[in-house]
Amino acid sequence: MSAQHRIFLVGPMGAGKTTIGRRLAKIRGLAFHDCDEYIEQSTGVDIPYIFDMEGEQGFRDRERRAIDDLTALDHVVVATGGGAVMDPDNRRRLAERGTVVYLYASADQQWARVRKSKHRPLLQTENPRGRLETLLEVRDPLYREVADLVFVTEGNTRGLAKKLSRLLDKAAQAD
Repeated sequence: MSAQHRIFLVGPMGAGKTTIGRRLAKIRGLAFHDCDEYIEQSTGVDIPYIFDMEGEQGFRDRERRAIDDLTALDHVVVATGGGAVMDPDNRRRLAERGTVVYLYASADQQWARVRKSKHRPLLQTENPRGRLETLLEVRDPLYREVADLVFVTEGNTRGLAKKLSRLLDKAAQAD
């Protein structure tokens, strides 16, 4: 497994990357960075606006640059966007530069967590629940390909960061 001072969280929207990531970083004494927040701070606009003005490809280009920047930092937990793994360069950088944890959540769990959100451009469709299923079907193999560890985040996210931290310690000892 890769270095424990760089932990990268991948997984679908609603898996808990930001919530668990913030807690995990605090537990481990690391800085936390959310890729989407990083993009918003660097552009001065929110993700839906980028999608509106530049389309998904424009956003993905920005995301690629953000992942390159964030994965080069030391002593960090980075929460990536759900679609970051679609780009082969992102997958390579994540795998080469740190420990990648796939936070898995079923489409039902994702829907329960994100159904009220208005800031998810990919869910602005007639059937957002169906869209989650489709995205998971397409992306799950890529999350698994890049992951050093798969961690299920079903149910309440409380306590999951502590559990994940213990699993990371065990994995490091096994190497």
